[in-house]
Amino acid sequence: MTYYELITFTVRVGTPALALQRLETRLSFAAEGVTVLGCWVSEIGPQNRIALLRGFDDEMVRVVERERCLLTYDAFGIGEYLLDQSIDDYRLFPFLKLLAPGSHGPFYELREYNLVPSGLTPTLKGWEQAIGRRASSQYSAVYAAFYATSGRVPRYLHLWPYASLEQRLEVRGRAVKDGAWPPKNFAPQLLEMNSAVYLPTHFSPLY
Repeated sequence: MTYYELITFTVRVGTPALALQRLETRLSFAAEGVTVLGCWVSEIGPQNRIALLRGFDDEMVRVVERERCLLTYDAFGIGEYLLDQSIDDYRLFPFLKLLAPGSHGPFYELREYNLVPSGLTPTLKGWEQAIGRRASSQYSAVYAAFYATSGRVPRYLHLWPYASLEQRLEVRGRAVKDGAWPPKNFAPQLLEMNSAVYLPTHFSPLY
């Protein structure tokens, strides 16, 4: 699996639980080759957001599913609650493997970085050199890192699961102190950094 998408739904105040009921039903009828990898609701950061991460067996499966989403009336069944939605396409960093489905959280931090025009290649090189240590049992695992292939580019998204917010602070601080993170030549590639913390839905394969 090399093709991925992150769909972000923003729903009306007081409706995330209702929207998730509908969404769970629609996702249960996913087409062959479309895999739900994770589904979360925002906890810290922009509120009333649902993040849906999906993977595709190949590019054609993704194209067909995208057309279905665009042309089907209320494709995810949450139209009456929906204020905004966006779909971003991604490729996995080539030297990473996704964590297996299961309990890795329950706190998932989604970090999105906008890069300078030439920033993706040095970012990939820095990550390849540093992520083995940072994601070891000495610190904490990374779920994945993806570079965007649509929307604002170059840009990348990385997802970090934590057992608690306290663990997040402790691990991040210690990794910086030890020189394990961030990767070398990190800052010159960056234009903007955004972060939000999400909690898994009850049907998320990652929880």
